[in-house]
Amino acid sequence: MSRSIPEITLNDGVKIPVIGLGTYSLKGTAGVNAIVGAIDMGYRLLDSAYNYENEGTVGEAIRRSSVPREQFIITSKLPGRYHSYDKAVTAIQESLYRANLDYYDLYLIHWPNPKQDHYVEAWQALIDAKKWGLVRSIGLSNFLPEHIERLIKETGIKPSVNQIELHPFFNQADQRKWHEENSIVTESWSPLARANDILKHETVQKIAHHHNKSVSQVILRWHYQLGAISIPRSSSPARQLENISIFDFSLDDKEMSIIAELTRPDGRIANQDPAVYEEF
Repeated sequence: MSRSIPEITLNDGVKIPVIGLGTYSLKGTAGVNAIVGAIDMGYRLLDSAYNYENEGTVGEAIRRSSVPREQFIITSKLPGRYHSYDKAVTAIQESLYRANLDYYDLYLIHWPNPKQDHYVEAWQALIDAKKWGLVRSIGLSNFLPEHIERLIKETGIKPSVNQIELHPFFNQADQRKWHEENSIVTESWSPLARANDILKHETVQKIAHHHNKSVSQVILRWHYQLGAISIPRSSSPARQLENISIFDFSLDDKEMSIIAELTRPDGRIANQDPAVYEEF
C-alpha cells in the first residue's frame, strides 16, 4: 500500500512532503521494521538526528525498501557539542557514514545553544557541506528569530526550514508568522503534544466526531492547514496509516481557531526554551 502525500517547495527549490515520520527512539531491528512499514504506506520524509543514535537504523530501512533513494527526503541534525566549525564538518560526515548515505536531503542544527555561542560556525559548516554535495538543503531546529537574523546577517544564507515545538498547547503563532514573512518553512516536532493529554481533550474530540476522524487526524490536519510540516512518531502500522490519512477532509476557520486557542504560555512539553536551553 502506498499513499501520495502532498509536497511543498522550500526556498532553495527542494520539494518536501507535508508530513513525515519522526524516528526518535526507533532503533535496531524493530526500528528498521517500523520504518520500512511506514515507507510501504507512502512516507517519504524521515526525520532523524545525530543524538537519536538511529541514523544507521534509518539508512538500513532505506536500503531494505523498494523505493529509490532519490524519492526520499532524509533529515538529520547536528548536536550541540559539535558546533565549532571543524567538529561540525566531521559530525556531518559521520552522520553520513552512520546511515551509509552519500548525502542528506535536509540537515539541521538541532539547537542554537546560545550560551555556547558557536551556532554561526555551525551554520557555516552546513553552508559548506551543501556546497560540497553532502547536503541538499540546510535548516535549523529550535532557533528563535533573533538567532536566525544573526545567521543571515553574518553569512548571507537563509535557512530553508526551522523545526520547532508546535502543537495545539503551544501554537507558536508569532514564530510561525515570522517564518512566513521570511520565506522559511515551519516544521512541527511533537505535533501531537503529549498524546495522552491531547487525545482526551473534549474540545478536539467534538471536532473529530463531527468529521468522523480521530483526534490525531484532526490535529495533523490543523498543522497542514497552518502550512507547517509535521513529523509524528509512531511504530504502530495502524497509527502510521491514520496519521497520513488526513487529505480527504478540511477544518473550517472556526475549527482552526478553536484548536489554536488551546495554546498556553507554559505549553512547552519539557520547558525547553531555545533562549536558554543547551543541548549536549
